[in-house]
Amino acid sequence: MSESSSKPRDATVQDVAREAGVSKATAARVLGGYSVTSPAVRDKVMTAAQSLNYRPNEVARSMTTGRSRAIGVVVADVENPYFGLAVRGISDVARAEGFDVILANSGEDVERERDAIRMLLGKRVDGLIVTPASVHDTEHLRAVEASGRPIVLLDRYIPSMSVDTVVADDRAAGAAVARRLTEAGHRRIGYVSATACDDPVYRGPHQLHLSTVRDRIEGFLEAAAQAGGEGCERYVRLGVNRLGGGLKIVADLMALPDRPTALIASDNVVALELFKALRTLGIVIPRDLSLIAFHDADWTSVTTPSITVIAQPCYELGAESAAALVRRARGDTTAGQRIILQTRLIERESVIPPPR
Repeated sequence: MSESSSKPRDATVQDVAREAGVSKATAARVLGGYSVTSPAVRDKVMTAAQSLNYRPNEVARSMTTGRSRAIGVVVADVENPYFGLAVRGISDVARAEGFDVILANSGEDVERERDAIRMLLGKRVDGLIVTPASVHDTEHLRAVEASGRPIVLLDRYIPSMSVDTVVADDRAAGAAVARRLTEAGHRRIGYVSATACDDPVYRGPHQLHLSTVRDRIEGFLEAAAQAGGEGCERYVRLGVNRLGGGLKIVADLMALPDRPTALIASDNVVALELFKALRTLGIVIPRDLSLIAFHDADWTSVTTPSITVIAQPCYELGAESAAALVRRARGDTTAGQRIILQTRLIERESVIPPPR
């Protein structure tokens, strides 16, 4: 006997119908969840399905009902704990509402984002949650919006789109960091971001293709200037990465004759790069340089010194995004809204007045 002929056959809708003593059409309606039947009939069908270990054919069901009960999610960096927590929030809400989640990673690359969305739409997902890789290259996202397929933007907004968007108040967070440092006496404050850019020296907002980066930097620069910051624009650096770029950027900043007395890291990954670079250069935090990071990653509370951070509502961003998408998938046609969640500053040991 061949291996294929000895393998148990999966139960079909017809098998469930026969076991429950109902028609195939009735069993299909109950198992598909797309028509109303009496509680007694539903119980008979579900009991039969359980006894037969029936597993629905999701592709066939989506072709029949037009719904897959799945949400497609495209995030910027699955290795970043920030997005890991957001995906957890998405998954928890989706599961509670009866939806599966299919996850893809764009790596902050628009072409990979475009391919991921194409793949997810091919799987007939009921909607998309996307962290846009660019505020400029958005035709593929606007095409989804125009098609009527629900799409929610997570963590970043696109001004030309009117879909539901869930973001943190990044401008206010940038301002809060600047105020904390200027209140401690700092006037020469640097900001280091991972956002991709050919020129690491900040020349203006035209270099910034992510709404989060732009809002944080603009909030920081505005608040620093109001508090007497000494032209902090010249201390903003872009394009730090995990391949040693942080060491060169920090070394260049600290070689300036009027070097910064404090640095802001745009996220927890950048903060770790800066922390390692400063240690390599023999610069002691906070004695020689104060440091604040965005995102309360686990490591920031156990280093010596522990790092003052802006805690962001990562889980809540994901949960709110999923809740918004579920509403749309179930037929909500009201105007898209921007949901803005607040951040908070957690004081630790990495900020003191600047050295004399």
